[in-house]
Amino acid sequence: MVSVTHGEVWADDAGAEGDGPPLVLLHPGVGDSAVWDPVLPALAARHRVIRYDVRGYGRSPAPTAAYSPVRDLAELLDHFAVDRAVLVGSSMGGATSLDYALEAPERVAGLALLVPGVSGYDGLVTGEFFERLEPLAAAGDLDGIVRLGLRAWAKAGGGTPETDPVAAELCRAVLPAWFSNIGHQLTGPPAFDRLGEISAPTLLALGELDRPEVVRCNEEMAERIPGCRLVRLPGSDHYPTLREPDHVVRLIEELYAETA
Repeated sequence: MVSVTHGEVWADDAGAEGDGPPLVLLHPGVGDSAVWDPVLPALAARHRVIRYDVRGYGRSPAPTAAYSPVRDLAELLDHFAVDRAVLVGSSMGGATSLDYALEAPERVAGLALLVPGVSGYDGLVTGEFFERLEPLAAAGDLDGIVRLGLRAWAKAGGGTPETDPVAAELCRAVLPAWFSNIGHQLTGPPAFDRLGEISAPTLLALGELDRPEVVRCNEEMAERIPGCRLVRLPGSDHYPTLREPDHVVRLIEELYAETA
């Protein structure tokens, strides 16, 4: 466990020691750090890799006080004595990566963004998933929430727990965090209108089977980030590390080579 302001997070520091900056993996809101399992062995064979669970997710305790994801990331890097890192952020983790790159650009060597979110973009929290989530949560229907989530986020796997048990387990495991983190997570300044300030080499991979709102947002993000390379993953939804792990590894390696 790593101590952070008013709490702690679980983190793992593994992989090969090298001269370049480490990779720091930031998981999505629809999964904890286990979402990196399909790509971790290949990445750790060549790089130092740090991954962690956001408060309330995976092996990290639920928050008991207000916290900032960006501050937690900064304190995590300090704990591991990392001056500069290549941030690999998926969805929620992509949003945190961008917020940190805007706050501390000198500490970000590169950004590999997988189906990323971003603060300040209107239209991401729309559609059937968000319309039906609240009544299911009020009824305590966790199975219903998982099924709803898979229909929205996991189309490549068939969209049901029966056809996509790995994604279903990831989704089910994070439900406690969705509720425990309400009212505790602090938000910073909106990032979408500041994406033109990003100075690190950036790759953005979108899943063509993802929600249309996310695809549209990712396309607009790539247009705003200077020099951003946009890659379309034809077989991916909101879980690219599950759907196309070899492709994801290759893209991360290509982005890493730009940071040298």
